[in-house]
Amino acid sequence: MNIDLYQVDAFAAKPFEGNPAAVCPLEAWLDDTLLQAIATENNLSETAFFVPTESGYHLRWFTPSVEVDLCGHATLAAAWVIFNVLGDSAETLQFETRSGQLLVQRDSDELAMDFPAKVVEALAMEAEVKAALGINEIEELLISDDIVVVVNDAQLIESLTPDMQQLKHLPGRGIVVTAKGCDVDFVSRWFGPKVGVEEDPVTGSAHTSLAPYWAKKLGKQQLTARQGGARKGALSCEIEGDRVIIKGRVAPYLKGVITLPNTPTN
Repeated sequence: MNIDLYQVDAFAAKPFEGNPAAVCPLEAWLDDTLLQAIATENNLSETAFFVPTESGYHLRWFTPSVEVDLCGHATLAAAWVIFNVLGDSAETLQFETRSGQLLVQRDSDELAMDFPAKVVEALAMEAEVKAALGINEIEELLISDDIVVVVNDAQLIESLTPDMQQLKHLPGRGIVVTAKGCDVDFVSRWFGPKVGVEEDPVTGSAHTSLAPYWAKKLGKQQLTARQGGARKGALSCEIEGDRVIIKGRVAPYLKGVITLPNTPTN
């Protein structure tokens, strides 16, 4: 059995920027254990698998250790492969996922993802979060899918060296640290050792919480953002009611073939 694999950099203008994702188009679902094994072998923060349906595609995402409910950069990567490699001529792609229906459409040289906005609420764990991140000051501490840590200094985010073992004991999927930006509206970094990703360079799904927060904070519906530490990527967000439109570019990097023994499908 041969499976095509594409590795592309999402939220990137050129290779070696943004967040790399693997994308594997399938004709039918393989066993979940095999999907996880492929993602573990790829050893990227996300591997996306999709299968055609009558209305679009069924899309799933795996980290090296678990299947996740929502992933932005691998959705962007999968859409790029469908548009640019498989040649789907639709203006808008429909994905059925564990987070419901997601839409991705062409927008000039970018792709625009339509995701549900997330509501954040206060979290009373400042001492534990400060210790895990190695910081002294927190402006706001919130939680949705992820813990959202708001600080008042963008430079502090650049120098973060969290204790990954302590982060594993905190609630939520991961933890995102964010601050008002200088040349962009806001910046962030995301850490997720609980799901097998110590740091994700650009986490589209985290912006379903970050964008509504900063839109309210800054009083604007359209925002620019940058995420990452040593490796960074750029994206833009627009609030439309209870949805967040997340836009970014994709840079192709690698095409390969996974060779496996014949394996039953689901």
